[in-house]
Amino acid sequence: MSLLDVKNLTVTFGSVTAVDNVSFQIAPGETLGVVGESGSGKSVTAFSILRLVQPPGRITAGSIVFEGHDLLTLSERQMREIRGARISLIFQEPMTALNPVMRVGDQIAEALTVHGMASRAEARQRAAELLDAVRIPDAARRARDYPHQLSGGMRQRVMIAIALACRPPLIIADEPTTALDVTIQAQVLDLLRELKARFNLALLLITHDFGVVAEMADRVAVMYRGRIVEEGPVRRILRSPVNEYTQNLLAAVPGKHA
Repeated sequence: MSLLDVKNLTVTFGSVTAVDNVSFQIAPGETLGVVGESGSGKSVTAFSILRLVQPPGRITAGSIVFEGHDLLTLSERQMREIRGARISLIFQEPMTALNPVMRVGDQIAEALTVHGMASRAEARQRAAELLDAVRIPDAARRARDYPHQLSGGMRQRVMIAIALACRPPLIIADEPTTALDVTIQAQVLDLLRELKARFNLALLLITHDFGVVAEMADRVAVMYRGRIVEEGPVRRILRSPVNEYTQNLLAAVPGKHA
């Protein structure tokens, strides 16, 4: 049984088709990597799942079935109950996603109180626990910091803590390490892997980096010009890619993968 089943998804921006007849599934606890260059439609696909595509963009065809419900048929109020509680999004750039005038602990706590999952006092306590879970040292004290007081890597950890707050079964990570240097990037990926195993999360990992996919994903879907041109188990696609575009993407990756 799939947790998420996307069928024939098409998204247009005016006369431009950004996502063209895309289909894929994610099982509970599985990581699907969606890889492709900038502008291939990866992020638009991710935002479509949460119905966050901004006008003039609109979903013109397809279905997005999550936990047995087609998200495209739900009201905006029903979608607000799903966003954050059942499907969370980790943004690419935490500095734009976090509220600059709100303490990070309060931002994590808000994710819980908005969905009625904790009282204010419980949510504050849980915020410190979540900061500890994402390996922020001296978590109770750092919960009182504002985003600008934290490093880029720590801000990304706060975003992961917010995404985890309601224990959603699916997390969408949109280029979660692009803005980080290589060492911090490795730490954040390691953290995501550990938390995924601990909480049995399904992960939709959007990236342009095949190296990240090789390390993190069970299966990979390769996107090019709004279409999925190749999909399969990571090891098979790394060893014997069929599509020419996939071959070219892999040729650009430094080093050789198993």
